[in-house]
Amino acid sequence: MYDSREASPANLPDDGLARRAKALACTAPLQALDENKGSLRFVQAGVYQLAEIALHTIDQVTISMDFDSGASHDRVLDQVERFTALQAPDRSAEEHRNVARYVLQRLINVGTVDRSFSETYGSVDERGVYRRYSFEFHLLVERAGPDGKIYLRATDEAINVLVGALDTDVESAQIAAEVKLDSLIKRGRLAEAKLAAEQARYRTVQYGETLRQLLDATTRDVRAVDWEHQVPKLLADALEHIEQRYEFEHHILRHISEARDNSDEPLQKQRAAELVSIVRDCIRRHMQLQQRLLTARSLFREEQDRQQFAEPPRRAALDLHGQVLTPLLVLPVRDATSVASCFFRGAVGPEPPSLLGLPSLIARLLKPAPERERLGEEIPEPDLTTAVEEPPFSLGDWAVTDALLDLRDTPRPLSDLMTEAQMTAPSTAALLLHRAVNAFSPVVGERIEHGDSHVLIGVRNGRLLSLAHFGGDDLLLHSVPITMPSDDIDSGRNGHIPEDDFQ
Repeated sequence: MYDSREASPANLPDDGLARRAKALACTAPLQALDENKGSLRFVQAGVYQLAEIALHTIDQVTISMDFDSGASHDRVLDQVERFTALQAPDRSAEEHRNVARYVLQRLINVGTVDRSFSETYGSVDERGVYRRYSFEFHLLVERAGPDGKIYLRATDEAINVLVGALDTDVESAQIAAEVKLDSLIKRGRLAEAKLAAEQARYRTVQYGETLRQLLDATTRDVRAVDWEHQVPKLLADALEHIEQRYEFEHHILRHISEARDNSDEPLQKQRAAELVSIVRDCIRRHMQLQQRLLTARSLFREEQDRQQFAEPPRRAALDLHGQVLTPLLVLPVRDATSVASCFFRGAVGPEPPSLLGLPSLIARLLKPAPERERLGEEIPEPDLTTAVEEPPFSLGDWAVTDALLDLRDTPRPLSDLMTEAQMTAPSTAALLLHRAVNAFSPVVGERIEHGDSHVLIGVRNGRLLSLAHFGGDDLLLHSVPITMPSDDIDSGRNGHIPEDDFQ
């Protein structure tokens, strides 16, 4: 009897449906950015299209990727920040930077253990039973470069998000993209040709990333890669692929140059120039890929010799989170207690005995106490340095002020002397002011005892000092001779100053 359910297409395995479900799952992290942007606390994100910013971020990382290294964090943030500023030009540059950093961290999935995304999809198996599977993937990953720095790399899933496909053959997809590109250029549709050229470049990057992962797995363990059948065939196909793409891309480049030279519209010339830059970048990547392909076999032989004679690991590493904590959390408390006790008993070191043995206890009790210093340790003598006090004014300052205060011919105002002192030597102005203040009320007796023939006298002239750093009353200064009558000298009286000197 014929059973209609056996012939129904719904009961047959559909690999295409599973691929489309995976492709839809890769876009879920981007869609979640816009769905959850209302809950962000550091920014009012309603004006930003975070999914578009995420696509632009993946685009910049993919373009900046190289075979050996990836994209720099700071460079990607700078480029994405400019794109974010176009969506909200009235917001601050700091906010644009924070939004770009938030999107980048969400694409890396910072905050999770293995930084992977997980989505559930269904598929019909060979028995016609619908089963659910967990699809784990990454979009952007952080990897160390040859120089030790951390770089960003876009995964195959991220590149497939850009071109809108998943699990497609890399070489056939790139051939189709380049044929489409050539056709669009011949018809003059450069706007659509730019999109096709970018998709071809994404496929070039994806092809190089596949071979890079293959060589990277070889450096870790040569047994994990089939170098007997799979890899030699892949290397031969890749070299043939590069040779064909090299000729085809030069052919496309010639057509772009003709379209640029024959066009009179500035927009067409600009689009043609952008296409030239993209195709030249594809050619550069193919030449770099060819260089790595030619050295792949020597790399395999070097790694084979190195790993063959390397010392095997002494102890396998234990994943506490994956092998202990995660299985332990799903167990009941009664079972988990015994497992945890067994683990910690073997993980921690041996415990010392709580009580000492009798022989060791007696030996410690009979051990004589060490002698102690009554006065403590000897205090070292401090190394003291004699401080030499520098005079506030030098001999040169005194000589300058002596020359200025030699006022035997005619009296002069203090303001004029200060101005002249600042022009001659600025450091002597303070000394000159100090000596002028002392002349306001001089002690004539001390001058006579020192044997001076003149004494400096200052009186107020009714004006104020108008200097930048000094103020107060202006003085009229004059050097007055000290006269000593003979009868005064004999009687021991002091000398006097002539009264007509200030008249």
